[in-house]
Amino acid sequence: MAIEIERKFLVSGEGWRAAAHTAVPMAQGYLNDLAAMDAMPGRVAMKASVRVRIAGGEAYLNLKSRELGHTRQEFDYPIPLADARDLLALCVGGLVDKVRHHVEVGGRVWEVDEFLGDNAGLVVAELELESADAAFERPDWLGREVTDSARYYNLALATRPFARWSPAERDGSTV
Repeated sequence: MAIEIERKFLVSGEGWRAAAHTAVPMAQGYLNDLAAMDAMPGRVAMKASVRVRIAGGEAYLNLKSRELGHTRQEFDYPIPLADARDLLALCVGGLVDKVRHHVEVGGRVWEVDEFLGDNAGLVVAELELESADAAFERPDWLGREVTDSARYYNLALATRPFARWSPAERDGSTV
């Protein structure tokens, strides 16, 4: 079973930019949306998101289990780029466009996602870990942890982008 253990944080400031060593443009969409993930009366909720992602010149089909928090099942399969383009046209909700920057800190590689389009202005950093309690160095540009806040999940951003958040949601004063 493929398990992803990931912590997600807001980014404060621009200090990470000087250390970024790779930037990969990404476009991704979902073949299901938040409504499909939530149970409705008389209907079983979907237990995984189904994502199509183009990252640079590569493409992937990804399935990620529904659990909230840092540990989830994740399955990632390379697919032909042409198939990914066709699948993106079938996605529900909006597409999530971003640039993923890789930033090394303390021997670990952080993925800093700088969102574009309807999610412009949002910057989050993710770190994949080998265990839920693994220690890691916190860079000074790392802000509040949002691992357990579903609205920062890409699936949620495709359904309700950052541009539609209230000022209280944007500044983090509401959960």
